[in-house]
Amino acid sequence: MGKLSGKVALVTGAGRGLGRGMALELARDGASIVVAELDPETGRRTASEVEALGQRAIAIVTDVCRREQVNATVAAAEKAFGTIDILVNNAQIQRQQVAFEDTSDDDMQVVLGSGLMGTFYFMQACFPLLSRRGGKVVNVASAAGLVGYAGWASYAVAKEGIRALTKVAAHEWGKHKININAICPLSLTPSMKEWSTNNPELAKIMIDSIPLGHFGDPEKDIGRAVAFLAGPDSDFITGMTMMVDGGQTILH
Repeated sequence: MGKLSGKVALVTGAGRGLGRGMALELARDGASIVVAELDPETGRRTASEVEALGQRAIAIVTDVCRREQVNATVAAAEKAFGTIDILVNNAQIQRQQVAFEDTSDDDMQVVLGSGLMGTFYFMQACFPLLSRRGGKVVNVASAAGLVGYAGWASYAVAKEGIRALTKVAAHEWGKHKININAICPLSLTPSMKEWSTNNPELAKIMIDSIPLGHFGDPEKDIGRAVAFLAGPDSDFITGMTMMVDGGQTILH
């Protein structure tokens, strides 16, 4: 019996990369998984991997930028499983690095829509279910927002907005026994692998900046951190940001 046995977790953007790793680790701890994913093929693939681990899963095609689709996904999850106990807001569209002065309205709208607004929509939609018997929310933020990395204006704003939602909701929803925390991961996702292959010198500089000397694994490193925040061992933690980056961003 895993620590999440009997729980239902909804993970956005779970078709690949970080979201897939999080979904698989939550399943390994016993949770049933709702894969909310824009790409139907990758969503079904992750759901099949969860089922291969012995857990129930459904994949629902979802555009997190659209409130009506978010509401429909939550309704479908409730119909399939009866409730949602864990919400992981991972979905996020990124745009190519551009200078601050070249960041367009479209950049802002797309990146904030998928990350900040998608997180907002799902938190609101899941609140009635989470408040029934308490629950856990894990939001994916980024050191790009904390540090303010050059070239990432839209992404940094979206991720810091997500941390703000996390803190406000933690204050308001504690009385409903809902814990809300954020993570800032650094992981070797497929897109990071591609970037590292295409930019070996920059990749070496990045790895050298990580005290533990390597990128995190989406499952065993990032996924395990999410499973901790989703499970009973984190019952007295809320409103916090966990840096899951091998020490790259050591806060003072």
